Amino acid sequence: MPWLGREIFGPIRWPEADAREGFETEVKQRSLMVTHHPAKCLAQVVIVLSAALTGLSAMAQADEARAKKIVSGVCFVCHGAEGESSSEVFPRLAGQHWEYTAKQLSNFKTGKRKSTAMADMVAKLTPDEMVALGKYFEKQAVVVEPAKDQGLAAVGQYIFHNGNKFSSLAACASCHGADAKGTAALPRLAGQYAEYTAAQLQQFNKRERTNDNAVMHAIVSKMTPLEIAAVAEYLSGK
Repeated sequence: MPWLGREIFGPIRWPEADAREGFETEVKQRSLMVTHHPAKCLAQVVIVLSAALTGLSAMAQADEARAKKIVSGVCFVCHGAEGESSSEVFPRLAGQHWEYTAKQLSNFKTGKRKSTAMADMVAKLTPDEMVALGKYFEKQAVVVEPAKDQGLAAVGQYIFHNGNKFSSLAACASCHGADAKGTAALPRLAGQYAEYTAAQLQQFNKRERTNDNAVMHAIVSKMTPLEIAAVAEYLSGK
């Protein structure tokens, strides 16, 4: 005996079936459009992509304008208006990978990287502003100056590219690259002030640098004061 409900209401259709059938119909219609009206379809794609690119460009310009405003209001005092830095105590940010810069700003804000001065500076920054600042500084021209002590730099060049087999010290270039330009996850070291680089290496060794410490401490703990100074001097002239 047939189910009475089927005679009254008709075949049961679940919402999922309706949605799937509607999607399949939409796909068929779009496929027919592509087959019979390729030029029209291509024109629609171009219009959509153009609008999207225009929107992204406008957003990028707004982000850069916001970054410039922040730099001119706070960052320039120590790091310079274009990331060139006003003193060897402060790092040069020009040319640094934006991902790395944004990460450090975030770590300063959360306290993962300790710095009383920087914690105050980044306290009100949003994640989007950190990214905008990173991209702004990455675009700036890198200042390259010859190493002040060429003899010391020569020692640093050897250590950077070869390490020290007698102390099992790995070559810095194995991670930071032969040109010391790093990656999105690892900092650009080329052209950085020797004093700042040496200070960071010493902080890694003492575990005073509280982020990115696990790997770097294992490396720097095998370096002598001479090797630290030499590598820093070499990198300053790259």
